[in-house]
Amino acid sequence: MPDPAPTPPRAPLTASERRTVAAVLRMYREGWFPMRRESGRGVEWVQPEHRAIIPLDDRFHVPRSLAQRLRSGRFVFTTDRAFGEVIRACAQPASGREDTWLDPSIIEAFDLLHKAGHAHSIEAWRVPPGVTTSRPRSATGLHTDHLPAGAVLVGGLYGLALGSVFCGESMFSRPALGGTDASKACLVALVHHLRARGFTLLDAQLANDHLAQFGQFEMPRESYLTHLAAHAENSVTW
Repeated sequence: MPDPAPTPPRAPLTASERRTVAAVLRMYREGWFPMRRESGRGVEWVQPEHRAIIPLDDRFHVPRSLAQRLRSGRFVFTTDRAFGEVIRACAQPASGREDTWLDPSIIEAFDLLHKAGHAHSIEAWRVPPGVTTSRPRSATGLHTDHLPAGAVLVGGLYGLALGSVFCGESMFSRPALGGTDASKACLVALVHHLRARGFTLLDAQLANDHLAQFGQFEMPRESYLTHLAAHAENSVTW
């Protein structure tokens, strides 16, 4: 089986696409994020009273069972290799998540944000037993060239970078393909990546039990907006 193909070069944005990107970035810089309406029709912009934050310091906690799974080497991590597939997998129904908040218009907007270099993904690939993963990696531990033959996408997450603030949007895993805990593993890979690049905040938007095990805490809206105003224009490279 051939290596998964790398993402092709991005074509320039049209004037209309640039306006869409600018409008979405402006809303995020003001503390808003989009969600599909409960009616299932259209999108509403949300700004909660408290923001869920994943710590980037020593408060970040990796559960023991997940740490063991990471040490097993069963996953290979990449970034921006399969953004389109990741966001569409996040939109698919799953056990305990029969409805999706990802309206098609949100997917379309994030495709443009990725094309413009603002939105990014972390991917987890399952490597067949016996296949070596000793390929070149970046300074943050993400693989940088060809994936091992037979690698299968089993999990991922995506989000938006605003200066040194990363707004995590959604994640997915495919346990049936060997991706048990793959989304959690991608979160660990993301935290390592953000630390190495000098990011100051990982915004998880809304608190949930799934993220509590990692040390998630809530930040009052005013504190979040203050941090966002101070760091959304920082010069940080992905």
